[in-house]
Amino acid sequence: MQQMIKSRAVIARGKGEPVEVVRIDLPEPGPGEVLVRVQACGVCHTDLHYREGGINDDFPFLLGHEAAGVVEAVGPGVSDVSENDFVVLNWRAVCGQCRACSRGKPWYCFDTNNAEQPMRLEDGTELSPALGIGAFSERTLVHAGQCTRVDPAARPVVVSLLGCGVMAGIGAAINTGGVTRGDSVAVIGCGGVGDGSIAGAALAGAEKIIAVDRDPKKLAWAEEFGATHTVNAAETDAVAAIRSLTGGNGADVVIDAVGRAETFEQAFYARDLAGTAVLVGVPSPEVEIKLPLLDVFGRGGAVKSSWYGDCLPSRDFPMLTNLHQQGRLPLDKFVTEEITLDEVEDAFTKMERGEVLRSVVVF
Repeated sequence: MQQMIKSRAVIARGKGEPVEVVRIDLPEPGPGEVLVRVQACGVCHTDLHYREGGINDDFPFLLGHEAAGVVEAVGPGVSDVSENDFVVLNWRAVCGQCRACSRGKPWYCFDTNNAEQPMRLEDGTELSPALGIGAFSERTLVHAGQCTRVDPAARPVVVSLLGCGVMAGIGAAINTGGVTRGDSVAVIGCGGVGDGSIAGAALAGAEKIIAVDRDPKKLAWAEEFGATHTVNAAETDAVAAIRSLTGGNGADVVIDAVGRAETFEQAFYARDLAGTAVLVGVPSPEVEIKLPLLDVFGRGGAVKSSWYGDCLPSRDFPMLTNLHQQGRLPLDKFVTEEITLDEVEDAFTKMERGEVLRSVVVF
């Protein structure tokens, strides 16, 4: 009989119920699998979506996915990572064989890999790991492709954030939006993802970066990541303000980091002719938009959605880690507080109130 590995972890047992800290069982890694000792995991809004049943109803969920840690053991056939490697976890373990991968666009992979063996409660109940990771846990079992080696000198609490929200934001600007030197960029919504987009636009050399939010505190945060102008959407019309700041034309790239019908419409109309609107904020299932088709035709340009910042973890995680280590990417500014597993439920409350940019669980 296989020896089970014990771990303390955070689960969501039912829709809308407070999360619980429990003991879980993990199997030893099988073919293509890796056991990771988690060192840090960010509290992402997606985990709250899971708790609220906004993703699916496969309860109980093992929450957490924005993580960094050390490889403790590898299963048969694993060659890309080894024991003691420092890794950032990702939820896009590309298959290398689907039509996107075969066309040289693996960041669109349609058949990403996850560990095959389940993690369980001590009574045998199978857990559904958030985004195939489940890292609000002292240890987690993932597919080898979900582990990306980065500079071991980097702080886990900082680079863990590349695992989801910050990467989504940076990638929305650089990978999806194609922001480059001299561009004007507007970002609607200045939470973790939005500020990631601002940081990405600054990194790419954008000349003008306009941050839009209804919360003065979030606008102040945005300036720390490179926003050159701020617009309080509670006090002024965001589209008019963006146009005014860009010579009446609109921005070259406008990023909606909220994912509501009204913010996407703002992004669509706040861009310049032939400009790009990028949706990276995750909308609720019931959200619909209605735009005059003539406006879609007449304004030209592009309307894009950004999946995980269209990132390729094997390419982007090491690069961004190195840029942070060089002092060119302020990942540390995203960390509002360091917490324990027992404080995850409180962190959700703070996140909903807009009191934190990122709470990070430290093990």
